[in-house]
Amino acid sequence: MLPSPSAPIDTTVDEVVEASSFLPQSLQFLVVVAVGLIFSAIFAFLISGLTHRIFQRTGLGEVKVKNARIPIFGTFASIVLKSSLLAFQRDSSSYKFWQFVLLICLVFFLTWLIIVLVKVVEEVLLARIRSRFGPGRRLAKVQTQVGLLRRVLIAVLCIIAVAAVLLTIEQVRALGAGLLASAGLASVVVGLAVQSSLANVFAGLQIAFTDSVRVDDIVVVEAERGTVEEITLTYVVVLLIDGRRMILPSTYFTTTPFENWSRRSTEISGNITLQLKLNAPIEYLRTRTTELLESSDWWDGRDNSLLVTDTFGGLQTVTIYLSARDPGDLWNLRNMLREKLLGELVQSYPECLPDPRTIQNPPL
Repeated sequence: MLPSPSAPIDTTVDEVVEASSFLPQSLQFLVVVAVGLIFSAIFAFLISGLTHRIFQRTGLGEVKVKNARIPIFGTFASIVLKSSLLAFQRDSSSYKFWQFVLLICLVFFLTWLIIVLVKVVEEVLLARIRSRFGPGRRLAKVQTQVGLLRRVLIAVLCIIAVAAVLLTIEQVRALGAGLLASAGLASVVVGLAVQSSLANVFAGLQIAFTDSVRVDDIVVVEAERGTVEEITLTYVVVLLIDGRRMILPSTYFTTTPFENWSRRSTEISGNITLQLKLNAPIEYLRTRTTELLESSDWWDGRDNSLLVTDTFGGLQTVTIYLSARDPGDLWNLRNMLREKLLGELVQSYPECLPDPRTIQNPPL
């Protein structure tokens, strides 16, 4: 159904027409257009300014509503111009052409306005959840699902807008009947052609609503560790630890096993191993490990144990089990602990360190 001028706009145009009745028709048309454009600009600034002030008072000042000014102005300006053209230029030879152009403008700006409103609603929802629960798993889950829904809705709106414009053309409407007659064969051909694309779309929706992976999750894919940066309808962007970005199709996460290190929480455990001689001061190492962990902000206080896990060829394997809030902290904690302990052993107990020339590989 095609959009039509609203009653308030028609009333405003009629009032301006009556007020400018003493002028020639061409000047009347220009006056009405000028007044309508000024009215549209003022209305757009008032609406965006009022909404921005309301959001500031409710603690949502970071929500961007100024982006709606241009689509609001364009929507109302298109309605004003269509009404003016209907009132003054109905008998013009170019009437139908300009009506069609203004219809395209109206549909374009109206679709743009709805998309901006959808983004504003998304930002408001995320801001509410962020202020109530703070950053965390709940926010990441909602952010993933709402982001995908927004992309689906925007795609549907664009398709509807293009269809609305095309259906105003009589030749296209006539062509539609012929296309419907061959829809069965065409659907089979199109289905085969876009099978992989549709599979990625449905995989993207499945990822969002089965909660298998979310934005900011730490995952291991293709033997690379990284953080999920973006989830779209067809692909997932993973930011690797060295700054590279790996882009994977959505079907990868529904058909290929992968590691999610933050599925329920970001807490993670790990260990470090040291190869030492049998005369190594185990109790000193155990006490010193506890002191180093307790003095570090990277340790989360969960795991702390030092065990001799193996002996071979006159050497013993000392394994230290520890934990951290996230993989980044675990990486820093492991490096710090290894560096401190080895440095102190070199300085105070050099006799317990093995000679690299005598180290043999343990049996499998």
